[in-house]
Amino acid sequence: MALFDGVFFERYQTRLVKGDEEPLYRPADDKTPYHQIIFAHGFFASALHEISHWCIAGAERRQKEDYGYWYLPDGRDAEQQRAFEQSEVAPQALESLFAEACRREFHVSVDNLGGDAAVDREAFAEKVSQRAARYKEEGLPVRANAFACALARYYRHQGTLTEAVAHGHAVLDQADSMASA
Repeated sequence: MALFDGVFFERYQTRLVKGDEEPLYRPADDKTPYHQIIFAHGFFASALHEISHWCIAGAERRQKEDYGYWYLPDGRDAEQQRAFEQSEVAPQALESLFAEACRREFHVSVDNLGGDAAVDREAFAEKVSQRAARYKEEGLPVRANAFACALARYYRHQGTLTEAVAHGHAVLDQADSMASA
């Protein structure tokens, strides 16, 4: 949480918040002057997953609760499950890269334990893996790259929190200077 907040709070007024139940993205409002990425039960994987959604969401979507996306809970039919999986390939690919940067194991989530639809976990895992490989080849979205670099500095290279945050800021600054050039 400190790493995410350190890299992104000042620039994006967004905080990572431990929640109790379901994860949720909540934009700033009259009660809370900053955006919140609320992850479930303090789970590390949930935090990485919710951050991955934030890293993909554009500025307009970040002004809407849960980015304005639909979400059907566990128990989806086959068509709903296909739509869910299609929308989850990119975020789970980023989540896998974040987990890799932290030296953590990643597991895809088809998130439909009570549904009547047949789920091909291996096929979905392959799509996620292919998308992660494409991100590695073509580059990550700016915020995702900054976070992955900060995570790697902290977890892989044993940098201090201050060093990891500074590294994330440097990645964002470099992207800003390239965009304005």
